[in-house]
Amino acid sequence: MTGRPLYEKVLLKLSGEVLAGDGGTGIDRAVVERLSDEIAEASRRGVKVGVVAGGGNFLRGAAFAGEGGDRVAGDQMGMLGTIMNAIAFREALTRRGIAARVFSAVPVPTICETFTQRDADRAFEAGEVLLFAGGTGNPFFTTDTGAALRAAEMGCDALFKGTQVDGIYSADPKLDPDAVRFDRMTHEEVLAKGLEVMDAAAVSLARDNGIPVIVFSILQPGAIVAILDGKGKSTIVTDT
Repeated sequence: MTGRPLYEKVLLKLSGEVLAGDGGTGIDRAVVERLSDEIAEASRRGVKVGVVAGGGNFLRGAAFAGEGGDRVAGDQMGMLGTIMNAIAFREALTRRGIAARVFSAVPVPTICETFTQRDADRAFEAGEVLLFAGGTGNPFFTTDTGAALRAAEMGCDALFKGTQVDGIYSADPKLDPDAVRFDRMTHEEVLAKGLEVMDAAAVSLARDNGIPVIVFSILQPGAIVAILDGKGKSTIVTDT
């Protein structure tokens, strides 16, 4: 990354499934190390970075309920999974000399701090990477919604949504070879077309707070830094 970054305060949303790597479950250390390198580089360039990692590499509440389990219990287990992912990033970033702090919406004071906007904002302004865990702290809300909420609370100027494809398509490009890729959309278009890149609550929160959503492939090495540099392949969701 060279010159002034395109965005100065960003929230990076990662799916838990991405962190599992080829193993399908758990934490793939190589994936965390690669992503931590990119987050560290962005931080060293003066970009304030917040990270929300889902817990799908351990358990998804909706899937747990679909198998006959209690949805609330499943979501609670998923929240605990996000805390484990955040700790993995904190450990990796600390080894790189990057100050990083975990804030959880679910109180686990022996492990990390409980989220308050005031304390998180102070850490953000001090240049620390913030690792937001525990979703919103409530069942039935996705970590996408948690990411949009934290982006709004922290005054981020962009929400980076790392996926397994390089933007938003009219259909799943892995299943439909005729799927059309969009370079730019509005929040309303995403909602009207029912595109499932993020849940509707997350898109609405981003829209209402004027936060662009940048959808890109997290599987592409260097993608985070490239977008900050105004390069790379992505779909930009914005109303401006």
